Amino acid sequence: MDASLSRTRSDGDTPSQTVPEADQLAGGVDLVPARMINEFVYCPRLFYLEWVDREWASSADTLAGQLVHRRIEDEGGSLPPPEELDPEDRISARSVLLADHSIGVIARLDLLEGSAGTVRPVDYKKGSPGPEGPWEPDVVQLCAQALILRGNGYQCDDGVLYYATTRQRFVVRFDDTLIARTLDVVSKLRETARAPLAPPPLIDSPKCPRCSLVGICLPDEVSLLRGTPVHEVRRLVPARDDAQSIYVIDQGATVGRSGERLVIRRRDGSSESIRLLDVAHVSLYGNVQISAQALRCLAERDIPVLHHTYGGWLIATTTSTLSRNADLRAAQHRCADDPIQSLKIAQSIVVGKLRNQRTMLRRNSRSLPDHVLAEMTRCTRLAQQARSIGRLFGVEGMAARIYFGHFASMLRDSISFDITARDRRPPPDPVNAVLSFLYSLLVKDAVRALLAVGLDPYRGIYHQLRLGRPSLALDLMEEFRPLIADSTALTLFNNKMLGSSDFLIRGRSCALLESSRRKVIESYEHRMDTLVRHPLFGYQVSYRRILEIQARLLARAISGELPAYRPFITR
Repeated sequence: MDASLSRTRSDGDTPSQTVPEADQLAGGVDLVPARMINEFVYCPRLFYLEWVDREWASSADTLAGQLVHRRIEDEGGSLPPPEELDPEDRISARSVLLADHSIGVIARLDLLEGSAGTVRPVDYKKGSPGPEGPWEPDVVQLCAQALILRGNGYQCDDGVLYYATTRQRFVVRFDDTLIARTLDVVSKLRETARAPLAPPPLIDSPKCPRCSLVGICLPDEVSLLRGTPVHEVRRLVPARDDAQSIYVIDQGATVGRSGERLVIRRRDGSSESIRLLDVAHVSLYGNVQISAQALRCLAERDIPVLHHTYGGWLIATTTSTLSRNADLRAAQHRCADDPIQSLKIAQSIVVGKLRNQRTMLRRNSRSLPDHVLAEMTRCTRLAQQARSIGRLFGVEGMAARIYFGHFASMLRDSISFDITARDRRPPPDPVNAVLSFLYSLLVKDAVRALLAVGLDPYRGIYHQLRLGRPSLALDLMEEFRPLIADSTALTLFNNKMLGSSDFLIRGRSCALLESSRRKVIESYEHRMDTLVRHPLFGYQVSYRRILEIQARLLARAISGELPAYRPFITR
């Protein structure tokens, strides 16, 4: 077995450190950081996700690696030009940035030592060496640094790899074989970077569990959906997200920052705070203010802020700049304009929704006529046979009339809550009011998932472009409406968590009271954290995680990496 299979990827460099270096161009050649050469040898797909798609996710290993590098990242010492280098000089320089335009590689050298007219790079690694010595990706990266030094006129015959965990130094000599290997890697790296799609995932590889990008890569899931045999689909990400969703619905409240904490202050003088490390996203409703300092620190941490009307409709998002993966968004727009590809994905979305609606009726209805499930099955078949988006909307509308026409049969005690159809503008009854608010919560989480993937939430595939409407978020949430929103509504009413006193009814309009919204949000968040077994992959994971997984699978289908989009359909 290749010794590099169990290497921990934890050098501590992040794209935020390497991208500015890579933006330096010479003669039209994009300078590749030597760090990316390390990633390419370790896993070509990992390189592509980081370098081409600009994806990044921190892990305990990468954070530990950053701590190791922090000790030597400050620039210090001096490095004379090669023509001024005296054989009697002793050189010790830290964090030296050099590039070789002939091979198109740039590197920030951790430490540069020199004596007797020669220099040697010293590269710090957080982890441990392999059973037979340094890992191959580390050796190739060090050799790339040596080639940069030689390209700048310095004599460099060997270098040092220092592994901080074991405090071991290994001297690496740059012979012809290693140099040829390094130049070949650089050539293949550039060829891979020019490809329209990422390389396929590694199959059943022990490298994957410790990779910080495994939740983005989804190696086993993508392999399975591409038809590649895998031993099993491993759950390589936590079943739940430890970070919390923050909702601020108190009118007149302010959100600010104090050190590494987010502070929420109410008009009555009370306040509470939460560590920024524990925040997944922030949702602001109505008349709530947030400071510029809080906005900036949240954006720096890729924590989205979602702005809602008092009634719950999403009207704006504040995120970091959309600089990552522009190619994916370009593919999204091409897909939306392609009637064949968009119809194929739209059919999967609608079929997933209708099958989940049928399951909800079958599981929860107290008295369902025999023909209803047969009609839902017929609608599903018609959706699969639809030849246009317009026809698909017609089939979905027909199924919605059947589903919501029997929604009341899933309520244990209607307590005068009479629902015979889905009506939202404005909601005429408590059930519709709760469903509208729950759907707004689901839209918000769909937008968040799509932004994390790099897609544009407002350019839909099934729901067509409309000013101010997050059409792709509406696409993504369709299959989850019955399983998350409708299920949460049934829980609230059937467990008598909501009653007539929780609503304000004026004429033909019904709205949730502010205090009642807290109950709905709490129940919704509980549902999102519920663990379920994924019907395709077999592992248990929360609905919140599943929403993100489906967003990534949708992105893979849009880009063409997957042959089709497979919706989440409960058994």
